[in-house]
This record gives sequence, structure tokens and C-alpha cells, in this order.
Amino acid sequence: MPDQAASRSTATENFREFLERLRRVKELVDIRQPVDIRHIATLVDQSGQALLFHDVIGYDMPAVSGIIRSRERAIMSMGCSTYPEIEQKLQRGIDHPLPPKYVETSPHKQVIKVDDAVDLFSLPIPMLSVYDGGPMITAGVTIARDPEFGINSGIYRFMVKEKNLTGIDIVTPNNMRLFAQRAYEAGRPCPISISIGTHPFEIMGSGFRAPLGVDEMAVAGGIRGAPVELAMCETIDLPCIADAEIVLEAEILPTGWINPEGRFGEFTRLMGGLHWNPLVRIRAITMRRDAIYYALHMPWENTWLAAPTRYQAIRRALKTAGVQVKDINVTLGGCAFWHAVISIRKQAGEGKNALLAALSVMEVKHVVVVDVDIVVFDPMDVEWAIATRVQADRDVFIIPGARAKPLDPSLPITPPGVVPTGAKVGIDATIGEGIPPERFERIAYAYADRAKIADYLAGKSDPSPAQGAAMPERVATLADRIFRLIEAEPKYYQDIAAHFADYDFQTVARALGQLHAEGKMWQDPRGRLCIRGSAFAARPPARPSN
Repeated sequence: MPDQAASRSTATENFREFLERLRRVKELVDIRQPVDIRHIATLVDQSGQALLFHDVIGYDMPAVSGIIRSRERAIMSMGCSTYPEIEQKLQRGIDHPLPPKYVETSPHKQVIKVDDAVDLFSLPIPMLSVYDGGPMITAGVTIARDPEFGINSGIYRFMVKEKNLTGIDIVTPNNMRLFAQRAYEAGRPCPISISIGTHPFEIMGSGFRAPLGVDEMAVAGGIRGAPVELAMCETIDLPCIADAEIVLEAEILPTGWINPEGRFGEFTRLMGGLHWNPLVRIRAITMRRDAIYYALHMPWENTWLAAPTRYQAIRRALKTAGVQVKDINVTLGGCAFWHAVISIRKQAGEGKNALLAALSVMEVKHVVVVDVDIVVFDPMDVEWAIATRVQADRDVFIIPGARAKPLDPSLPITPPGVVPTGAKVGIDATIGEGIPPERFERIAYAYADRAKIADYLAGKSDPSPAQGAAMPERVATLADRIFRLIEAEPKYYQDIAAHFADYDFQTVARALGQLHAEGKMWQDPRGRLCIRGSAFAARPPARPSN
């Protein structure tokens, strides 16, 4: 269960208080000496902790990066004690959203710059990758409004082009792209607010792909356990996050998707290609007097809070399909986006149903469904299930022509504005119907519960049975006792040896050998020893006729 004390303590936590909490547990390091902004990205990549650069050469503002770049810091950011609890908090936010609370004043309005005073180049916006097309704003919680569909929030990146001009990367079909497209078709700009330096609660909420008409900031409030405070912007009729360090008030210009943007290091751990996007005019910058610029570091700062949104969506789809789920692993090898391994409590036919449900989620490409005995977080166990339980003509299927994500480098290049399509693959690695379960009984070593190597290395020795060497009369007596035991119920060889542990093993083996020599010994279909000709005895398969 989630840590209730942690949940209460973080419900009203702001961005700076989260940074201080990281600092207290040595998950954030203060770099106070002068640092060239061009070095920030690689230093964060090399660090096991978040880094706060107090003296960025040429800038009057500190910069922080890496605050949710590890599993541990992602867990901390949500006030949880384990990673799966993040998904539970997200689900709580979806099920019990809290509408935002509007406030009259907010710290980010201590400094207000409009029109010609707007200067993005004065902000310490770093380059990240060697092939980037320019400095990228990566952590802006972007809020827009559509006349018909209402408020939408999301995380988008903005490549700085001029002191008051950026692009916005919205090539992927989503609600923000829809809002911008509708504004473009109407010949009008699409106002947006961009809040930089917000608590991870707002980052997670805005990263959830909510249906049209659902306010992601209400979801963020549900995750947080307290309403998100919003303030109205100065130059546009839109809210922004009141506790942000910096807010950009802007408009997506009705230029269409005709301006080059990128490249950029993506969540795929690859350099993305050149994208074609609209332009964004920055009308105002509002910020705290002592503002801290937050640069979200790709790819892992994106990954750790994005993955739970996939877990939630897959789990919801499987629940709708009536499939009982044990575990889900949205794998890091699949960039926490494209691959999922799911273990289910299977009923007949549900392996395929589970695959169809999971593959319907977002742009998930490849799904493996396994039985509950498979550990979905163990790649070797999953591969073993595929190797031992899959027949490709029966258990692997391909769905062509499904909606794909433009960042998938394996897709053919598509013209600007065209939504790409690709193939999805499902692998049913559950035990097929009608296959005897004993085929999948794993190797288990006898006496593993009591014979421990550490004890023997420490000098332990086993007692010898009281009986001496195997004598014919003792073998015959034991053979008779074994006959009566397996006459009532078949037993595995090892079970018989354990049952007669007061005999040495050689005597047990000789007694069983005698029963076999007398034609009394047989085996049942599961390989247990039984009496020949009994109701338990296995029958040899019929010989094929010539």
C-alpha cells in the first residue's frame, strides 16, 4: 500500500520543497562553481544524482536537471515507497480528479516582461545532444483551450529560434495538435501558457493522455491529493501553474506544419529526425525574482514518469476485456513505450484476448502474454516461455496498418502531416489449451528445503540409517511395503525414497528394482510409480496402421 504519511506530506509540496527534499537525502548535488551551459547535459548524464548549477556562465539564473532521472527519484517525487505505487496514484487521480483552484496572486509574477522585453536567450536553456537543432525547452507544462473541447494540458518541447520565437513539436496525433489544427484551419493563433519549474505531480498529470474534455490538471490534483493552484496569465486568456518558476505566455501561430525543427535526442534513446512544426510567438515571460530554470533531461527523466501512464492504460484495457492480470512490465528495452509483457490468470482463449486488448493501447507495438508462473520482469523467464510454449503459426499474429508513432525509426518516412501506420505483433506465450500440465513442471531438486550447501561447507554430515547393508530379506520386506503404498496411490520415485527414509537409499532402490523385475511395477501418465495393470497405469499409445 502507498505510504500514507508520505502522501500527506507531499500533497501540498511545491517544486522548491521537492528539490530540498532531494537535497536532504543526497539525491541532489549543488554545483556552485562556474559551469559552461554547454557542459550541463553531459554532466547530468554522468551523475547519479540531480544537479543544481548555481553559477551558469553568462546567465543570472541557476539551472537544475535530472530531478526525476532515476527510479528512486521518480518514486520520491510521487510520495510513494515503491514504483508500482505510482501507477496506483495515477489511477486515483483518474478516478477521483480534483478541479484546479484559481488564485489571484502567484510567485512567478514577481517579474513580468512583455513584447520587446521578452528574451528567451536570457534563460539558461541548454543544448542536450550533439545533433540538436538548437536549445530546447523540455519541461514546460503547456495549457491550451479549444472553444469546443475545453482545456488541455501536456508536455511538449519548444526549440528556441529567436528571442521571442520557438517551434512546438506536435507531430504526434494528440489533443494539443488537434487544438492547433483547428485554430490553423480557422485562421487564428492558438494561445498557450508554458509553465516551467513545476512539481512532478503536474508533469505526470499533463503527461497522461486524457480523453477530450478531461482536464489533465484535475487529474494532477487527484494524483497530488490537493487541487493544483492555477493563476491567469497577463497577456492571454489562459491559466498557468501558479507555483511555476517561469511562465511563458505564447501563441501557436497559424503557419501550419511547414517549419523545420530538430533534431533532438528522443525517448527512443536515438536522435530523432527533422520535424515540420508550427511556430510559437512568446508574448510575455513572467517569473520569480530568484527563478530556477528546470531542464528535463532526455531520455530517462521522460521515461520514469511516462511508463506508469502506459501501465494504467494497459491495465484498464485488460479489465475491460475481462482478463485477470497478475503483473505488467512495460520494459525499458522497449523505451517504456512500445513493449509490454503481461502475465494473466488464464482461462481458455484469453491469451489472444489479452493481446488484442493490450495492442489497442496507444502506440504499443509488441506484446507478450504469459502465464502467472512466469516472472514478467525476468527477460530470461519470458524468453523461456516463448521458447517452450509458442508455436508461431498458432501463437504469433501481426496486425498491419495500425496507428504508429512518428518517432519510430523503423517506419518509412511519411510526408508532413501524415499520420504513419505500422505493424503490431502479439505473442501468446501461455500454455496452450489441451496440453498436459506435466509438460511444464519445472525442474525442482529433492530436499532443497533442508539440504543447504552452507551447512555442509560448515561441516554438517548426514546420519546413516540404523539398518546396515541391504540384505535380501530386508529388500523383500521393503518391496512389499512399497507395493502396498503405491497400490493405494501412485508416487514419484523421490516421494517413495523420502517416505522410507529410515532405509538407506540403496535398499530402497533394490526394493523398487525387485518389484520391476517381478513385473509388478509400472508408471502412470504423470510418471509416478504405480502397480502394473491397475487403474492408474498408463496405457501405451496405439501403433499406427500400415
